[in-house]
Amino acid sequence: MALEIERKWRIRRLPERLLEYPIKEIEQGYLNFSPAIRVRRSRLDGKEHYSMSYKGSGLLSHEEVNLPLDRESYHSLLKKAEGIIIRKRRSLIPFGEYRIELDRFLGELEGLWIAEVEFPSVEEARRFQGPDWFSEDVTESGEYANSRLARLGRPPASALFPQES
Repeated sequence: MALEIERKWRIRRLPERLLEYPIKEIEQGYLNFSPAIRVRRSRLDGKEHYSMSYKGSGLLSHEEVNLPLDRESYHSLLKKAEGIIIRKRRSLIPFGEYRIELDRFLGELEGLWIAEVEFPSVEEARRFQGPDWFSEDVTESGEYANSRLARLGRPPASALFPQES
């Protein structure tokens, strides 16, 4: 098992030059919510990757195990998913020694944008200062955990990306 340490933020605006960054397309479904057991298909630069993950409890940090799947196994397991199948486009944005993963949710969760950053330690996670386009840190709320979104759907309207006037 590996320890995953990550923080999540809502955003106040889109970063500059967003279209210049690589985009990973992600589709994922949850076979179970507690503990979270997820199957995922991701595509980057035309290459597809399939996996199944177990995520332990915890918001800032939690145990995580990832196992590879083949295409057929992924599609078979996805049919058993509970709740919403999450689809999103993830922009991979370098930021100093870190990488910001900016998720634009699609389908039933359209309008939701969440930024995530993974860290090697809890101490580094707590010290991290994000860019000015980050808004509220929602890590500890749990409202924006993908497993919660899959189970309960769209968060409150106030969580959606601010619309331009």
